[in-house]
Parts: sequence; structure tokens; C-alpha cells
Amino acid sequence: MPGNESTAKLLGYAGLIPFVVFSAGSWVPFAYVSDATAMLISYAAVILAFMGAIHWGVAMANNADLATRYFIVSVIPALLAWLALQLPQLLALVVLLSGFIGLFIYDRAVAKAQLFPGWYIPMRIRLTFIVALCLTASLVSVSLK
Repeated sequence: MPGNESTAKLLGYAGLIPFVVFSAGSWVPFAYVSDATAMLISYAAVILAFMGAIHWGVAMANNADLATRYFIVSVIPALLAWLALQLPQLLALVVLLSGFIGLFIYDRAVAKAQLFPGWYIPMRIRLTFIVALCLTASLVSVSLK
């Protein structure tokens, strides 16, 4: 359905706004934002957990033979996100960056078996690239402080 694809893309790309804004805020202070890096970390944690949950939903919808594996893998991003929220900022950013990259690699590996729509992986490439750039920029900023 073209409408669903358009909506998903709009929401996906709009979801980059906090990554870009709070990543920039890790370099340049913003009025009314006491710790942009903490905001970035918490937002990234929520999004990483959300991205993992996609596999849970797809496994339920497709009733796949490998559904058990997909269910198990789907909770790993949420656990990594929770772990990141417990760590100092530098380590949190490393965990989140690793989580997004690892999940993207996994998404590509199971895209056909999970029956992802054809537009999903190309969109994930672009989204993951920008997320990784933002987390890396903040990682550099935190490491220089």
C-alpha cells in the first residue's frame, strides 16, 4: 500500500530530527536543554528498543518457522538500550551505536525471511547511516570533554 509506505517513511525520517538536534547540542549548548547528550542517549535508547520490537511484530504476523529466534532477537535491542541508560555517557553512546549497527546487519540478513517490504532496507540504510553519524559525533564530543 503506497499510503502505508509514505507514512512509514515520513515518520522514519522525522524520527531523525531529535538525533540531529541533540547530537548538535552535544557540541553547542541549547537554551533550556541542560544535557543534550543525555537527551540523545535516552531518545536513541527508546528508538533502538522500538526497532527491535519490529522483529517481534513481524514474527507474530508471519507465523514463521523461525519465529522463536526472531522473538529472542527482538528483545536484545531493548536490553542493550536499557543497559545504555545505566552507563556513563561515553559507554552508553558506544553501546547504542553498536546496537543500531548490529540490528541493521541483522535486518539485512533476515529481510527476505521476515518478508520486509522492498522499501524497508533501503530506508534503514539511510536512517542507520544518519543515526550512526549523530551518535559518533556525540561520542567524539563526550570523549573530548
